[in-house]
Amino acid sequence: MARQGTRGVIIAAVSAAAVTITGAGLLAFTTTGAGSAPRGPRQIAEAKPAAPGGAPAAPIAGQTSAPDPKLPAPRVNMDISHAPEGGGKNVNITIDDGPDPVWTPRVLELLKARGVKATFCMVGPQAAAHPELVLKVVRAGHRLCDHTVSHDTAMDEKSTDYQFRQILDAKKMIEKAAGGAKVRYYRAPGGAFTPQSRQLAAAHGMRPLGWNIDSKDFQRPGYATIVQTVKNELSNGPTILFHDGGGDRSQTVEALREVLPWIEGQGYGFAFPQG
Repeated sequence: MARQGTRGVIIAAVSAAAVTITGAGLLAFTTTGAGSAPRGPRQIAEAKPAAPGGAPAAPIAGQTSAPDPKLPAPRVNMDISHAPEGGGKNVNITIDDGPDPVWTPRVLELLKARGVKATFCMVGPQAAAHPELVLKVVRAGHRLCDHTVSHDTAMDEKSTDYQFRQILDAKKMIEKAAGGAKVRYYRAPGGAFTPQSRQLAAAHGMRPLGWNIDSKDFQRPGYATIVQTVKNELSNGPTILFHDGGGDRSQTVEALREVLPWIEGQGYGFAFPQG
């Protein structure tokens, strides 16, 4: 999975991010550790098998990862999800880094017009700042995903305790804003998963969520380029990454307006990722 790179996200001040004011009057943050350059594909190591004498977790159908017996046992599959729920010729639309008061409503309007359900991967402080948008997402029938507190794309290089706080604190923020609606997935910023973070998420009912197609809309290369990226890479797999937060997403909106009917025209339906 390609790195998403460092992007602005409208957030409340958090200790793990350096917050500045952009020219547009928006809060922006720089993730710690890795700098601004996107990082290459991540090699994700699996957890080691349970040590002799350790109590193995109850088996989960389809799971290939070996849970660490020293951590809470997974309640859902801790393997990274890409496939659509129920299989078939379907794609999963995933929307990251919101909710945003300008762009999330526009994305929701487009999805509603096409009858498409999506998964919204929310940054905790953004959800806390805009609970009305979180509720709007839930009431429209979309699903929620935990995208951490401070969107640290180098969090896999930090301590396990740090990773756990990032995941669990964001989950609490999103669930509170959503009126208790279930957060079904966890997506590590930039694909910075670790076996420990995946197991922790799964222990709290959140399936780790990857992607197959990075639209690179966060780079704002022009909406036509975003559309062409999706068209060129559709054969890579079913889960497509877009953004409704982190800055001006007008190109994303225009790209979705064109690419959603194109996907349907290729004979695909729309689904949620496997949970």
